[in-house]
This record gives sequence, C-alpha cells and structure tokens, in this order.
Amino acid sequence: MNKNELVGAIAEKAGLSKVDSKKALDAFEEAVVAALANGENVALIGFGTFSVSERAARTGVNPATGAKIQIDAKKVAKFKAGAKLAAAV
Repeated sequence: MNKNELVGAIAEKAGLSKVDSKKALDAFEEAVVAALANGENVALIGFGTFSVSERAARTGVNPATGAKIQIDAKKVAKFKAGAKLAAAV
C-alpha cells in the first residue's frame, strides 16, 4: 500500500474526503518527525511505538572492493509493533 492508497483507505473508513484524509496523514507524519527530532518517543497504545536509537561507529567492508571503511555513529528511527498490531499480523 502506498501513501495514496492509505489516504483513500483512511477517507473511506473515517468518512472523510481524500483531501482531509491527506491533511490528517501529513499532520501525523509531521508530528511524529518533530517528536523524534526532539528525542521523544511516540507511543500509540496497541499499534506501536516510534523511537530514536543511536548506532555506534563501526568498521564496515565495501563489498565491491573488500576495503575496510569507517561508518560514523548516527541516530536512526525505530518502530516496535504493539500487541494489537502484532496479533493481527
């Protein structure tokens, strides 16, 4: 399912127009991104939790040349499925 299909599904389930559904989805995305950028977690009970994790610097290998390269430390977004979502899948 891509974003347009998700907007259509939200519109159908919630009885909203596709324009309103797209605005709601965009607002949700922006709110989650802003919270994660501030180091906060976003917990949706039953659905899941969005969080930020830090990956340590490490040495990797270029698969084409076999040369060792240094991979910098970075922050990554994580999602852990909640109980309802895990049971449904």
